Amino acid sequence: MASSAVHGVGTAAGLSLPPAVPTRAAHRNLGDRLFRLLLRAAGATVLLLVVGLAVEMIVGAMPALRAFGWRFLVTSVWDPVAEHFGAVPFVYGTLLSSLLALLIAVPLGVGAAIYLAELAPGWVRPPVAFLVELVAAVPSVVYGLWGIFVLAPLLRTWVQPALGKTLGFLPLFQGPPYGVGMLAAGIVLAIMVVPFITAVSREVLLAVPNSQREAALALGATRWETTRLAVLRYGRSGIIGAILLGLGRALGETMAVTMVIGNRPEVALSLFAPGYTMASVIANEFTEATSDLYLSALIEIGLLLLVVTVAVNALARLLVWSVGGAVKAVRE
Repeated sequence: MASSAVHGVGTAAGLSLPPAVPTRAAHRNLGDRLFRLLLRAAGATVLLLVVGLAVEMIVGAMPALRAFGWRFLVTSVWDPVAEHFGAVPFVYGTLLSSLLALLIAVPLGVGAAIYLAELAPGWVRPPVAFLVELVAAVPSVVYGLWGIFVLAPLLRTWVQPALGKTLGFLPLFQGPPYGVGMLAAGIVLAIMVVPFITAVSREVLLAVPNSQREAALALGATRWETTRLAVLRYGRSGIIGAILLGLGRALGETMAVTMVIGNRPEVALSLFAPGYTMASVIANEFTEATSDLYLSALIEIGLLLLVVTVAVNALARLLVWSVGGAVKAVRE
């Protein structure tokens, strides 16, 4: 009412009042709205990129989907000349090499994480954690070259003959020692996966509240019992999430595996035999695809790999977030 009266008086007197100056709060609110809008646009862009990638791969794989249907997932024949395609050798090679890598990497990675989080002296933790993260930053082609020139000759000359003599009665350790093959791919993948499992598991263990450790020690538990019952059990889902993240890393690895696995599309029980993975066949044969159906079959393998890796990584993230949410609830 007072401002209206003043405005009326000023107008009647022939005077013009200056325009209202926007306050600092109005500027701040405008900046917050713009910032929120930009963040939403960035998040929507990432989501649209993933959806666009999936849609484009579905369109590219449509000829193979129409031609083979579900038989593509249960057929072992891969014959580009006759245009008969099946994904079983590549799915088998991907799963076997990744599971073999996890069998080697999980004890090493979780053990290293327990040592760094619970047992290591304070002056040891920072440099060792830095070295672990540094190993994760090494390009995969370097691991592939090391696998070809160091690991494969070592396996061919010493390891595989010894395994064949001692465990040759098992189908896993039968056959000639090629050096390259499923065993070499599993070892290289394990070396590449260990840093991821170690780093994430260490963060999960460090997120466990100290009250858990203090309660166990107050009840008379030993250091190992405290770690096993109070720490590992509390962060179990987060450690499983770290393992699944390592699995997702192993499933999608291309160059290092391509260089040491042998690249032969067959299903063999022996770890000494060459194999093939979904990522390797795409890298090796995509430029050699001479027909539309051949190219579509490779795109369908890529679509299958995308679905598997996204599902595994999403499950791993959910498990890691569940630990973070539980820790936050305890602290509150």
